[in-house]
Amino acid sequence: QVQLVETGGGLVQAGGSLRLSCAASGRTFSSGTMGWFRQAPGQEREFVASTRWDITRTYYAYYADSVRGRFTISRDNAKNTVYLQMNSLKPEDTAVYYCAADTLTFISHYKEPAEYDYWGQGTQVTVSS
Repeated sequence: QVQLVETGGGLVQAGGSLRLSCAASGRTFSSGTMGWFRQAPGQEREFVASTRWDITRTYYAYYADSVRGRFTISRDNAKNTVYLQMNSLKPEDTAVYYCAADTLTFISHYKEPAEYDYWGQGTQVTVSS
């Protein structure tokens, strides 16, 4: 059984930082795509960032425009874990953050939640003004 477990959420003041972690078990995603989405109350789940390796082991990272330059996604394949370092947080970053994973090396529509087969339970991030 595949499980994705997110940790690291919490309450932080605007301008602060948080680091989210997502540890996968039950299946390795070292050749797959791992990413983060978020969902604020009353809104649809939206893409935040994702990462993949291609067949030449070139590393790719993709970001939503709203977080580019403030958030950094990284992964440790040995630990089957993906991270999201969030800096310069804003109140509009408040949401439940979800880890997502898929065994596919390349997902053309990587911003679409439906493209990912595995999801974590989510972790709350609240940024106060």
